[in-house]
Amino acid sequence: MAIDKSFIVKHCIDKGVLPGADIFSAENLILPETFPHPITVVTNDVLKLIGQEHVDWLQLDRLRSYHEHGRPGYEEYIQVFSSKEKIVFSPVEQKFKPSIILNSYNREGTPYTVGDFVQHFKHRYAALERILRIRPELQNSISINRIVRKQSREPVSIVGIVLDKSETKNGNIMLTVDDPTGPIRVLINKNRPDLFATAKDLVYDEVVGISGVCGDKMIFANNLFLPDIPYNQELKQSTEDIYVLFLSDVHVGSEYFLEKEFKRFLRWINGKTGTAEQKEIANKISYVFIAGDIVDGVGVYPGQDSELLIKDIYEQYKEFASLIAQIPKHIQIIICPGNHDALRLGEPQPVLDQEFAAPIYKLSNVTIVSNPSLVNIGAQKNFPGFNILLYHGYSFDYIVANVDSIRSGGGYRRADLIMKFLLKRRHLAPAQGSTPRIPDPDTDPLVINQVPDFFVTGHIHYSMVANYRNITMISGSCWQRTTSFQEKMGHQPEPARVPVVNLKTRNVKILKFM
Repeated sequence: MAIDKSFIVKHCIDKGVLPGADIFSAENLILPETFPHPITVVTNDVLKLIGQEHVDWLQLDRLRSYHEHGRPGYEEYIQVFSSKEKIVFSPVEQKFKPSIILNSYNREGTPYTVGDFVQHFKHRYAALERILRIRPELQNSISINRIVRKQSREPVSIVGIVLDKSETKNGNIMLTVDDPTGPIRVLINKNRPDLFATAKDLVYDEVVGISGVCGDKMIFANNLFLPDIPYNQELKQSTEDIYVLFLSDVHVGSEYFLEKEFKRFLRWINGKTGTAEQKEIANKISYVFIAGDIVDGVGVYPGQDSELLIKDIYEQYKEFASLIAQIPKHIQIIICPGNHDALRLGEPQPVLDQEFAAPIYKLSNVTIVSNPSLVNIGAQKNFPGFNILLYHGYSFDYIVANVDSIRSGGGYRRADLIMKFLLKRRHLAPAQGSTPRIPDPDTDPLVINQVPDFFVTGHIHYSMVANYRNITMISGSCWQRTTSFQEKMGHQPEPARVPVVNLKTRNVKILKFM
């Protein structure tokens, strides 16, 4: 019997979803009475997964959208959750479970116009505005041009991008914020300590919510709201006793590279050294993440040539590949680039160049992603896995230099403060000048749309582990001694430290190999 297409369309629209084209050709089509929120398009894949446990429907809907634009992850997610048999992991046998790339930037670089920058900022504003408008205090926010036209003093709320910040002669803070309809000034009174402290840490170009009282074509602020992480973020814990470890800033090729210490790490992960407890942990490692700067690069800074042991970029990557090839093959290695790697500085950075890094691409247990990227690990039929936000951290330099509370609170030694700062803004480089930027006119890939379970960074050569609203924040260490440049800057790295996480307990150990 032919499918009644009009009935399908009416049923779907009545339930608040859109029918995908492929369901009209399905055999034995059965439509449920209700559809999982927040699915927007019903496809055969969605129908397959209805009734399955632990499906993250918001994630699935995003992956479907990415899939339509040629990005990976969707098919792998469907495969994991539509499997009839539970995926079993044995800590002893270390059965390989592939990671799922949820978001890895792969757009080719093109010439950009002023219009691309405009569209880029519009997309950033729209993405963060949606997050901010979830707050009850901002659900009735209005456009700035409507406030400017108001004659009487009355309560108002807006969402805007910070254009300027200055101090008045009375010691108050004056902001200029903008939305698609125009700018307005916002006064932050110094007699409101909490509000004043939040305003003092604002950086240019970040998106904030503001409530207060309007008057004389400006707003007298009573509250500032950051996009931030929800309070009810779930602390996921795996049902399996498996481990994941995090490296960064290996800097192979530098004369300061700690080869002896790195080889000590390799002996440990192969179970050849360490205490009984440490050997047991090594036996249960399932994933290794490397957060950028895997080689020292060539021509990265003036005078670098005199500090290179390997002066050929091809040879640097070849040597790095020979080292990580010694990691057991049942362990999956996920690598993103950093500012020392041989590709563009502009973020998002694409995956490592396949010509320069050819030896790495030949390793069967290596997955190479962009900087930043979002990767899901440990997914099983009865468990959605953990989302790992991987970002090298080039914007950290700007934040340390320009955010008073972080600079006075420990600067580079407080990676936890820097990472919390970014999570609260839901953006990896809020200020346009904080990192070289690729103005993608279709999106802002540095917006933290999806709340991760882990936020992993590198760049500053300090190891740090902390928690913010059930997000485990991890700053990798480094495998490089203090360079001459770091000595001049008074920077004292903490090398050869490896954060290791038990995914069942979420406990973190930092192993020292120096």
